[in-house]
Amino acid sequence: MNAQAKVLQFNHLSLLPIDSLAALFGSLVCLSLTPIFIRFSEYELGPNATIFNRFWIAAIAFGLLSQLLTVRRRKRKNETKIEPEKPHLANTAKLLIADGVLLSIGLIFWSWSLTQTTIAHSSIMHNLVPIFTVLGAWLALSQTFDRRFLLGMFVAICGSALLDINDLLSFRISEQLLGDLAALLSAVFFGIHPLIIQKLRTHLSPVTIMSWSSTTSALLLLPVALIAENQLFPNSLTGWLAVIAQAIVGQMLGIGLWAYCLKKLSAGFTSLVALFIPALSAIEGWAIFSENLNLSTSVSFLIILWGMYLAISSTSALNSEVESSH
Repeated sequence: MNAQAKVLQFNHLSLLPIDSLAALFGSLVCLSLTPIFIRFSEYELGPNATIFNRFWIAAIAFGLLSQLLTVRRRKRKNETKIEPEKPHLANTAKLLIADGVLLSIGLIFWSWSLTQTTIAHSSIMHNLVPIFTVLGAWLALSQTFDRRFLLGMFVAICGSALLDINDLLSFRISEQLLGDLAALLSAVFFGIHPLIIQKLRTHLSPVTIMSWSSTTSALLLLPVALIAENQLFPNSLTGWLAVIAQAIVGQMLGIGLWAYCLKKLSAGFTSLVALFIPALSAIEGWAIFSENLNLSTSVSFLIILWGMYLAISSTSALNSEVESSH
């Protein structure tokens, strides 16, 4: 029975799409750099202005890329359609706009949290996304997850909580704890985001989705930034490089690659693997800003890796539509 279980596990691992896994881990590296770029840009700008600049630059970049891809597809003689069209345009538009709203609100909370707490703590709380993604998939989409996946999620989240355990046990309302709570609130909005993207990826390309999402977010954040911030744009080369890096690395590559892999991988699984982002962010925070890395941090990273292994070897890692086709 043991041998049979191992064979089934190996067969499942062989079904995992290599291109989607490569895109997922590429997005993790890009997203781990996001808090670094946010911290640099916040030397000049407030949280709302920082995120606004990220979105409008990404919207222009995605729009140009979308036009380039459209022209390229039109030149192909063997293709009659540019892109599979949406059977329910109104519902699709609502989902695209909703995704932009969720991203903008979530990033406002996360960006503000980075002014109150460390990169490592903010990243840990922000990346507790799987709880809300799995809960949303179960409640709204009636998706189920096997025991191995749920065990992996539990282990990985325990590893994440270990990094923030001292603050949680102290019961002190401090600036750092408020920053941690803001990052946790951002996780709620980002937890719903993969579910919407997974739905849209059945008939839209990641470039189309992110073009809409970035544009919607930029339009929503413009009045907020104008009211809440004294300065809307960076006034130095370093500041511009920081917001451009957020748009290209964090938004286009990070979230764009994430959207790409959601066609074949489940939203719950990709959100769980994202728990490894704090490990990368904490190392980057230590290297660039000299933030502390202690033994509990190292142990938490190992626990997260163990949880990720359990999840990746479960049947819930695949998007249910892809899994059923096999």
